[in-house]
Amino acid sequence: MSHPFETLPTTPTSEELIDKAFSRAARAGRAKQGHEAQESMLQTASNILSDNLENVVTAWPDFDDLDPFYRQLADAESSVDDLRKHLSEVTWASRKTDDIRDEYQSRLRNADTDGARKLRKQAFARLADVTREVSDDLAALGEARNALRVFPDIRPDEPAIVVAGYPNVGKSSFVNRVTRADNEIAAYPFTTTQIHVGHLERDHIRYQLVDTPGLLDRPPEERNDIETQAISALEHLADTVLVLVDASGECGFPIDVQLDLRDDVVERFQDAPVLTIANKADRSRDVEADHYMSVTEDDNVEGVLDAAIDAVGYEPELPFEE
Repeated sequence: MSHPFETLPTTPTSEELIDKAFSRAARAGRAKQGHEAQESMLQTASNILSDNLENVVTAWPDFDDLDPFYRQLADAESSVDDLRKHLSEVTWASRKTDDIRDEYQSRLRNADTDGARKLRKQAFARLADVTREVSDDLAALGEARNALRVFPDIRPDEPAIVVAGYPNVGKSSFVNRVTRADNEIAAYPFTTTQIHVGHLERDHIRYQLVDTPGLLDRPPEERNDIETQAISALEHLADTVLVLVDASGECGFPIDVQLDLRDDVVERFQDAPVLTIANKADRSRDVEADHYMSVTEDDNVEGVLDAAIDAVGYEPELPFEE
């Protein structure tokens, strides 16, 4: 299963489209003579441009039909409004090439051979101009395609446990520990940072554990707009959030600062349960938390995982029984 942007084909440049259309048209013209050759060249060039421009547009998913997680991610990476404008411009160019073909085909029928050649050259010039008018739109779509294709393979239809907290509180160690028997942790580019995704299976249900270094590991005032939008995407994804804190202070951040981050997460993720997990509990329990554990000592790690899964509350669909 791939995400909705993974299969986007390479976006051609305007010059690549023009070269392709006119070289194919030249071959088509060589196969015929006189007036018929000019008509064949016009038909071939305009069809190639129209079809290829339309294919650029239809390859993209409908943003209104996307899962909110991926729509928010796309918006953070490339601005959905801008992408829609670029796609609209390319659609216009595709239709305009059809209009030029229809206009010149009717004029070619009433021209002699020399006149037909001149009209065909005029049509080619206009086809090239229209295609070049959307060169910036094609370039923008190509850049967006390259960025969106490497989005993380996260499945919005599978339950997700998001792990938050300041650096060095044990987030990665926890994710590594509870997923080690199932899958390696995969790192993906994720807007301005990376996202680490691990999986585990419990009662035939696959859970995703999402660690978000660079996003949910510092105060909101330190995040830029893109990072804030990426967090908005995570809000749609999360079924439970674990906020890890370190009461020992070894992580380098005071506990009150860590709890401020926890409060921000609670405020943002209002549709998902947020559990406060005190890690390194073998060194200090001097904080009020929902659960205490020590990943290094393998103390209550499974208990925290059980609590997270219980908080998800995911009920698999059972087969109908009479």
